[in-house]
Amino acid sequence: MQENILIARNIVKQYENHLALNDVSLEIPKGSIYGLLGPNGAGKTTLMKIINQITAPDSGEIIFNNEKLVRKHISQIGYLPEERGLYRKMKVGEQSLYLAQLKGMSKKEATLKLKTWFEKLDILQWWDKKVEELSKGMAQKVQFAITVIHNPDLLIFDEPFSGFDPVNTSIIRREILELKEKGTSIIFSTHRMESVEEICDEITLIDNGISILHGKINIIKDQFRNNTFQIEVNSNNLKLDGFEIIHQDENNFTVKVPSERNSKELITEILKTSEIISFNEKIPSMEEIFIKTVSNG
Repeated sequence: MQENILIARNIVKQYENHLALNDVSLEIPKGSIYGLLGPNGAGKTTLMKIINQITAPDSGEIIFNNEKLVRKHISQIGYLPEERGLYRKMKVGEQSLYLAQLKGMSKKEATLKLKTWFEKLDILQWWDKKVEELSKGMAQKVQFAITVIHNPDLLIFDEPFSGFDPVNTSIIRREILELKEKGTSIIFSTHRMESVEEICDEITLIDNGISILHGKINIIKDQFRNNTFQIEVNSNNLKLDGFEIIHQDENNFTVKVPSERNSKELITEILKTSEIISFNEKIPSMEEIFIKTVSNG
């Protein structure tokens, strides 16, 4: 039986005339990376703030590690918000130590762990620099280290790759995956659908405050398969009877198989006039699924 780090039940949150969350429920398995997705203004940040007890729901409940979420659980959660906040005039090391001690760490332990993380992220040389001297990417790395330093049971990352170049994105992605391998549970919110496919185990898609899609990535992608195939043949003049060619680029074709027929019949039809070089089912990407689901929602 699946064990969950966090369960949200029927969460409702209203801001004046705006219903930010409308009966949203989700279950986040322990040791997983859970994607929290949705367009801007969908309600994702509101839900993350409720989990962090920055704000409270109007109704519904959050269960954390089999207990009703209360103030003491803050020390077991790490939150990296999309809008970063470091004191620009303070030195990097001084500020990092201060924030780590707020999480209950001793100065000695915080210094040791922070310097280990700073070395891993190649920012140790900035320890005695002021925050205002950092590039956006360097400041992001500092905040990432501060977020994970106390080894929380649950990490919440809101757009963790924002401001990073491809090299540093790869570094942070690797660290997130390592944290998962060590047993940390992670909520991961991003607009980068390729990142969702690479690292998430399950997702919930929220739109206009409502959960409109949820489940394991592989099952969701399987549900959105639509009998479409990408085919390369030895001719740019492919004739098919009973199959729809929906796109052609020279001798590469995208073909839709109607529901009453199958891929074997398509292959048979192609071989009547052409030689097949490659034949692959076109599995929809998470970006395609995201756009389609939100548009239909």
